[in-house]
Amino acid sequence: MTTSPLSPPVFKGALVAVDPLRPTPNVIVFQYNPETMTRTLQARSTGGEAGTGPLRLSGPPEETIKLTIEIDATDKLEVGDPIAETLGVAPALAALELLLYPSSVSVITNETLAVAGVIEILPMAAPMTLLVWGARRILPVRVTDFSITEESFDPSLNPIRAKVDLGLRVVGYYDTGVLSAPGALSIAAHIAKEVLSKVNTVEGAAAAIRSAAGMGGPA
Repeated sequence: MTTSPLSPPVFKGALVAVDPLRPTPNVIVFQYNPETMTRTLQARSTGGEAGTGPLRLSGPPEETIKLTIEIDATDKLEVGDPIAETLGVAPALAALELLLYPSSVSVITNETLAVAGVIEILPMAAPMTLLVWGARRILPVRVTDFSITEESFDPSLNPIRAKVDLGLRVVGYYDTGVLSAPGALSIAAHIAKEVLSKVNTVEGAAAAIRSAAGMGGPA
């Protein structure tokens, strides 16, 4: 009698925001991996219409991602976790919301310098955000849509269960150049797709050969 094999460890998805003005990155590990992820690719093309010549690609496709993150403090409340009892899931929601905020330090610094007439105010750069979805998919992204549904509350009205619907746009080398950090990650993902495509081609050719060999045998 054999024993059941151990279940493999589950890789948790995450969002990581890297900001030079913050000493540590904002790492948001998903409590539960989303059950679905919707990816939409829109070609960047020129030509291809009547009278305009052949279809030409001006760059990689624009990719958008939609997913839903669930956050639940129920298990922590059952074991008496002090943070969950005091704040519910508010810390996790705050970490996600900060993906859309410039750092408070840069806001105050810019305002102070502007009042003193030292600098011309420019829009503040958002932190570089990475979607980590397994070891082979680490994508620089920009949050484009953000919707929170708080579903349950404790007596102090802290949310203890919530869903966050996220819309992400992948930032690629088309946007920032290959030599930038997002561009380097983007071109690496591009190359990985080419490698996977070749694996698929080899498997397809092998299947075709096996099929032909089976059909070509003696009658």
